[in-house]
Amino acid sequence: MTVLVAGTVDILDGDRDKALAASAALMAETRSQPGCRHYVWAADPTSETRVHVYENWESSEALNAHLAGPYYLQMLGILGEFNVVNTEVLKFRSDLEEPVYDPEGRPRGDFFTA
Repeated sequence: MTVLVAGTVDILDGDRDKALAASAALMAETRSQPGCRHYVWAADPTSETRVHVYENWESSEALNAHLAGPYYLQMLGILGEFNVVNTEVLKFRSDLEEPVYDPEGRPRGDFFTA
């Protein structure tokens, strides 16, 4: 079962880019954790404060290990140096995954392999 973490965070006082730069190496290190498929905090190009959070974990056990580990605590420490507001980060369970494009190369919103 895949676990996705997605959401938004706003970092005020013109510090969004500084916060992302300060956490870039930590994001790369987090990707080396067992069960981590994707992990990124990225600036929203339409907002001076908004950051989009996206994580993809192989299981809830892998996410739990991350949340109990040093990388998560280090990220909290980094973010604690900045004016973080409007945090809305959610987790989602997924039991079916497939490509957006079908075998003929057409983009599809429905699930066509199930």
